[in-house]
Amino acid sequence: VMTTWQHGRGVVTDVRDRMEGSLRDFVRDLKERRAALPRIPGTAIFLNRGGVTTPLSMKANVDHNHVLHEHVIIVSIETPPVPRVPDSERITVDDLGYRDDGIFFVSARYGYMERPDVPAALRLVDPIDTEGRIDLDNASYFVSKVDLVAGPQHTMAPWRKRLFIAISHMTGDAAGYFGLPLDRTVIIGARVEV
Repeated sequence: VMTTWQHGRGVVTDVRDRMEGSLRDFVRDLKERRAALPRIPGTAIFLNRGGVTTPLSMKANVDHNHVLHEHVIIVSIETPPVPRVPDSERITVDDLGYRDDGIFFVSARYGYMERPDVPAALRLVDPIDTEGRIDLDNASYFVSKVDLVAGPQHTMAPWRKRLFIAISHMTGDAAGYFGLPLDRTVIIGARVEV
């Protein structure tokens, strides 16, 4: 079961990396077409697996709704090998190469004994780093959810694909785990074949 889980996660990660694409390239493309993409008032916070790829939920929101929020924060949670991280070391902010587009990447570090709280972490962000104050009380949170299906690719034996898909349904609720307000959290799905 553990080797199936490990191998399946590797397959899903490879597929997701291709689907998501480079975060910096995506932001550059948005910058180049910014005049054609309307900006709507408010703050959108996209949870992401890291700082290299684009959140699936962000790509889907841009592709299907053809808008971008005034402030866009992409958040990734890191867990260094320490029990606790002091608030003074919790947050790093990256403008992803542009200081005038309202899009930022925030890395929040939590020790392995701490439970991540994304809204609390974002309250630590200095408004100077994000082109102004982030309206966290009205922000919308976007979470990517992957729906796994067995595909024709020979990534694993058919019985292992079925096992991996079955155990993948046992994962917890991301919105609750990260302390997101449920009434302002949008879950956007994507289908991935294993």
